[in-house]
Amino acid sequence: MDRQTLSIMQACTVVGVSRRTIYNWISAGKVEYMRTAGGSIRIFADTLWREPEPPSRGVTTPVNASAGPQA
Repeated sequence: MDRQTLSIMQACTVVGVSRRTIYNWISAGKVEYMRTAGGSIRIFADTLWREPEPPSRGVTTPVNASAGPQA
């Protein structure tokens, strides 16, 4: 069975990241790739992923419920 490959720009579009991010993922071993006979990089589509962003938290001020009336 042949695995689907994508160019760097196609991979960027699929996961919504920059070219630099794709190259960083390649360097970190987070995606599998191959080089064509002409030297181009092709990313295996089944290894593309994107780390979920942590939910954003608003800054909240703690409420001191145990404090009585201020004098």
